[in-house]
Amino acid sequence: MSADEALRIADEKGMDLVKISPQANPPVCKLMDYGKFRFEQSKREKEARKNQHVVEIKEIRMSPGIDVGDFNVKLKNAQKFLTEGNRVKVSVRFRGREMAHTDIGRKLLDKFAEQCAEIANVDKGAKLEGRNMSMFLSPKK
Repeated sequence: MSADEALRIADEKGMDLVKISPQANPPVCKLMDYGKFRFEQSKREKEARKNQHVVEIKEIRMSPGIDVGDFNVKLKNAQKFLTEGNRVKVSVRFRGREMAHTDIGRKLLDKFAEQCAEIANVDKGAKLEGRNMSMFLSPKK
């Protein structure tokens, strides 16, 4: 039908004429209450945002001389973060003469990744950046 006729029918019913697919030939239109449609659409978007989980990056910091007990505490915290669905950045900070022994830090990070292997994947392997060596772990699906 013609656009004028469709507008007249929409006006008689007290509704709006909304183009559904304007690229079609002829364009497809629908009679609806546009204000109500917009309200329901915003309500659906708000509900979707409420159920959305934002993935955070949690950081675990260690030094090359960390002891077994402290290492286990850091490991337990990282595993807790991973089970919550967050990514974890594990970093080792080198101070002073520790810079000459970066291999100790790499072994520490490899051991950490090995301990978390059942619940996490290594996103980025151990990489030295300045005085820090870090790697990223992400939870397995």
